[in-house]
Amino acid sequence: MIGGRESDRRVRLAHGGGGRLMRELVRDVFGRAFGDGGEPRVLEDAALLETGGAGRLAFTTDTFVVTPLFFPGGNVGDLAVNGTVNDLAMRGARPLALSVAVVIEEGFAWDDLEAIAGSMARAARSAGVAVVTGDTKVVPRGAADGIFVNTAGVGIVPEGRDVSAGNLGPGDRVLVSGPVGDHGVAVMSRRAGLSFEADVESDTAALNGLVESMFAASAGIRAMRDPTRGGLAAALSEMAEDSRVAVLLDERVLPVRPVVRAACETLGLDPLHVPCEGRLVAIVAAAEADAVLEAMRGHELGRGAVAIGEVREGPAGRVELRTRVGGLRLVDLPAGELLPRIC
Repeated sequence: MIGGRESDRRVRLAHGGGGRLMRELVRDVFGRAFGDGGEPRVLEDAALLETGGAGRLAFTTDTFVVTPLFFPGGNVGDLAVNGTVNDLAMRGARPLALSVAVVIEEGFAWDDLEAIAGSMARAARSAGVAVVTGDTKVVPRGAADGIFVNTAGVGIVPEGRDVSAGNLGPGDRVLVSGPVGDHGVAVMSRRAGLSFEADVESDTAALNGLVESMFAASAGIRAMRDPTRGGLAAALSEMAEDSRVAVLLDERVLPVRPVVRAACETLGLDPLHVPCEGRLVAIVAAAEADAVLEAMRGHELGRGAVAIGEVREGPAGRVELRTRVGGLRLVDLPAGELLPRIC
């Protein structure tokens, strides 16, 4: 105690890393401030809003602070658009419109600003959404690390879709749309000046078209997440915790490109913890899994889709991996920031 008060507690960089500390920050500070005092809410990629008989809207917002701003396969601009489109799509929504707000540091290169704005416009057109409003602020040199980008989005949820992290049940199948870890390795390799035998590019992409193909094949989709901060491990752990179930994965079928696996070994990372920006993980009713998987593989962004595991009864939030040699390994949720400033 200092002067009769609790000792100072400070936010750490690790509180933004997608692991346990970020979950603590969101639940204990903002959840407590904005909640209704009851049970903790299920943490979703977007909120669903009732419109009084006119259907449901999905609403989401996100801020992007990636370093470096330009990386193999993309930059902070298309990353921001795609990330917000994907958060809407993960709730089953059809994205409709976005806002864009930027905080620009004094001295930022005009050519880079034009390149970022142009990539945002191209990404929005590709995703079929409109950028309809926004804001700009310029702050003194040294106050913003170049540029920070915030995007918010709204979308329409078609009747009959019920996609939530609280919907998982024993027997459901776990599907992933393609190889994991590409984005994190692409950013980290550029940041660290590393090169590998093959180029690694970010997988950044808007997934709303893929999601529509999946729903055209089946209504048996329980939940979806795009595994960004914290990677596949965090996404599955959070959904399993919210649904009070466990998840078992099979390492033999887990899709990781050889160059990404090698890079993770070099950097001391687990591919399950490395962020993606153009992949989704879907929890699907067992009877519908084959139909959804076929639909995913029929779309350009899901050609590498595989079934990687199943939902089981067990301790809430527990994720295990059956290894190549047949043993079981606990897939723990990272405590903090393994890959800072990645999205």
